[in-house]
Amino acid sequence: TVINMYKHVDYYVYFENSSSNPYLIRRIEELNKTANGNVEAKVVCLFRRRDISTNLNTLADSNARDFEEESKQPSMSEQQKHQLKHRELFLSRQFESLPATHIRGKCNVTLLNETDALTIYLEREDCFFYSLVFDPMQKTLLADQGEIRVGSKYQAEIPDKLAEGDSDNRVQEKLETKVWDPNNQLKDPQIDQFLVVARAVGTFARALDCSSSIRQPSLHMSAAAASRDITLFHAMDTLQKNGYDLAKAMSTLVPQGGPVLCRDEMEEWSASEAMLFEEALEKYGKDFNDIRQDFLPWKSLASVVQFYYMWKTTDRYIQQKRLKAAEADSKLKQVYIPTYTKPNPNQINAPGSKPGMNGATGYQKGLSCESCHTAQSQQWYAWGPPNMQCRLCASCWIYWKKYGGLKTPTQLEGATRAGSVC
Repeated sequence: TVINMYKHVDYYVYFENSSSNPYLIRRIEELNKTANGNVEAKVVCLFRRRDISTNLNTLADSNARDFEEESKQPSMSEQQKHQLKHRELFLSRQFESLPATHIRGKCNVTLLNETDALTIYLEREDCFFYSLVFDPMQKTLLADQGEIRVGSKYQAEIPDKLAEGDSDNRVQEKLETKVWDPNNQLKDPQIDQFLVVARAVGTFARALDCSSSIRQPSLHMSAAAASRDITLFHAMDTLQKNGYDLAKAMSTLVPQGGPVLCRDEMEEWSASEAMLFEEALEKYGKDFNDIRQDFLPWKSLASVVQFYYMWKTTDRYIQQKRLKAAEADSKLKQVYIPTYTKPNPNQINAPGSKPGMNGATGYQKGLSCESCHTAQSQQWYAWGPPNMQCRLCASCWIYWKKYGGLKTPTQLEGATRAGSVC
């Protein structure tokens, strides 16, 4: 018996949930042992064209045409175009758990790249691509990655390089804002002293602020919050705006009415908002648009992104990382599954096969392979509605199970897509 090893990290595999239907294609996220000792795979669902509506197939066709035009794909025959649709998948964020014993082999799924020649997917066995994401709940197809926007509306117009000897007549103040002058009159120790004063003022300001004293009840926590970048940036801006005059800058730090309090996203967010963010991050990963839209719509996208990078510097992030590492260590790293050798019930003249068909190497009079039309095969498989008595040869049956279609387009294939057999 041949033994296959499957790991839990981003393996794409075939799953069989029906002897008559094509394989499911899934990405393994985790392998877990159940209470009764069986192994279950937590998987991400990928969908084929046959799984989505006619309207969405039309949208996918339009996306494919745009891709072919933009990437200048070589011309393909009608049969190649037909078979290419069998290699296209649609990623989703839907998870499910399936018995690991239903795995029927590995496959390869890649994000479509404009440098790819589409014909390479037809030349390689078990090779698929995706470019759109399918939402089974909303019944929508969306691009997996944000479109790169090109043009004067999105990028700056770069002027021609000045010729040697020409002067630059542009007003620099309109082009950029100067925030620090390294050639200032202060020495480094003086700047360091001013930064210490700014941190001390920030700590005192938090002690006076009611909302801050609730979030940072201890002096240690207040001092830590006052030591973050937002305070240092404010201090250096203050020096720049006051011409590096320490006395003026000092009075700006503590104007009439009390010390200036500078807070970043870590302090602006409440504990409940931080918990919502962690829950969203667990669900969506670093998809900040979805995190904001579904969990924190009152926050700006910039606020969410800034909070993420600050949150990564906290002890809580480190603790969660350790916890996840410990959980990962306790999970199965790999599973060994013998190659599935039981005969398929659709196999003609096999034990438990469908009646009314003759001989594994022969064929019923007047019948040939529904896909390639051969009349000879070492093995035949019943395919399509039973009353039609259609069959596939061994080669076309394997193609059907892996790619979810017939090698050559037929009217019956389209008709059976909505049927229980397919």
